[in-house]
Amino acid sequence: MWLGNGVMKDKMVKICCIGAGYVGGPTMAVIALKCPKIEVAVVDISVPRINAWNSDQLPIYEPGLEDVVKECRGRNLFFSTDVEKHVFEADIVFVSVNTPTKTRGLGAGKAADLTYWESAARMIADVSKSDKIVVEKSTVPVKTAEAIEKILTHNSKGIKFQILSNPEFLAEGTAIKDLFNPDRVLIGGRETPEGQKAIQTLKEVYAHWVPEDQILTTNLWSAELSKLAANAFLAQRISSVNAMSALCEATGADVTQVSFAVGKDSRIGPKFLNASVGFGGSCFQKDILNLVYICECNGLPEVAEYWKQVIKINDYQKNRFVNRLVSSMFNTVATKKIAILGFAFKKDTGDTRETPAIDVCKGLLGDKARLSIYDPQVTEDQIQRDLSMKKFDWDHPLHLQPMSPTTVKQVGVVWDAYEATKDAHGLCILTEWDEFKKLDFQRIYDNMQKPAFVFDGRNIVNVDKLREIGFIVYSIGKPLDAWLKDLPAVA
Repeated sequence: MWLGNGVMKDKMVKICCIGAGYVGGPTMAVIALKCPKIEVAVVDISVPRINAWNSDQLPIYEPGLEDVVKECRGRNLFFSTDVEKHVFEADIVFVSVNTPTKTRGLGAGKAADLTYWESAARMIADVSKSDKIVVEKSTVPVKTAEAIEKILTHNSKGIKFQILSNPEFLAEGTAIKDLFNPDRVLIGGRETPEGQKAIQTLKEVYAHWVPEDQILTTNLWSAELSKLAANAFLAQRISSVNAMSALCEATGADVTQVSFAVGKDSRIGPKFLNASVGFGGSCFQKDILNLVYICECNGLPEVAEYWKQVIKINDYQKNRFVNRLVSSMFNTVATKKIAILGFAFKKDTGDTRETPAIDVCKGLLGDKARLSIYDPQVTEDQIQRDLSMKKFDWDHPLHLQPMSPTTVKQVGVVWDAYEATKDAHGLCILTEWDEFKKLDFQRIYDNMQKPAFVFDGRNIVNVDKLREIGFIVYSIGKPLDAWLKDLPAVA
């Protein structure tokens, strides 16, 4: 049984996390670092992934992660494919498996596919010989805990399980910093004596380094919905400023100045008000689509339609960027070399899930452009795979297996920004990597075809300096270059 003092009776807590991905790996590594007396095992059925966690080349790139893993690995942090053994031994089981968007059947294109979650729950019930706390760490639809609870209860063989919701609020690129100093830790559980004890047990794990007033406790449904709501609100801000960027271009306003002025309002604040080619990542679109589906299932079509618009504006922004590029370059990019600087969905990560670069590149390839792509953290195999995939395929196991993707003949991947831009007619900046701000643009201009175009999808270049060099520059939401003003309006 578990006690309210953060330890199991007669022994210390053992934690097991099912799923060694972007959430499970970093989260468990920090728990192991901050709680040296707790044994933490991260398990996954993927042998290559676990081998990578046990090597010098971790499977994900995240600033600071390598140092944390190396300090704890082999001491109280273990990565293993022996899933059942570690679940059997654990007192607390975090479940951080994939919850992809369904690609077929009821709710296809919107609902979350809980196949992996259900499999994990059945396995936990099968191998458990002692009471356990089961923690939802994946982003899941509201009421998932109820379904998991039923599976565990009906297969429990007398074992008692308490279900908690402990959603993650990490931002890729700053995940370790976010884990060290979180805005809040949210724990939801049943409003029963047993549920409250379970909450207290998990709360005391985090209390090793998180101030108590930043550990929030709620009921299960509030915790599950809070995660979807947080991502929806953040994505909404991005879509709002991107909608304003289109209006700024049409009127001669500067979206950077507008967002700065708006962000000075203390009620609004400055975060997530940077106009761009669009948002990406594994969460925003998936979670909003999930939210839409939940609203529809609960008879709230107007609410569902409201959140759909956030996705529509994001798609509009990516399409508008491609249309602006093509129309600027004499209405065709067929056979022209276009340099793509950045493929990850944001800087300081190698993650390409739902990156706007995929849609931009596919749009250009549809007009027969030749692409030369450079990203400091994304491999050629990953880029070719992403460009040959159907929507949502990235979120299914096939995406994680070694494969020989169909080579896209119009695409070349290089490991140098200058090589990417050599002899190019235009260059697109699609990820805000710091190194792109320091490039020698005079050198780039000298080696490009003329007229030389820059399409800044992240607003990181000095537009005036580039125009002095000779570039024709399009920067999202900024006053248009004279060249661009003479062209038909782009919608």
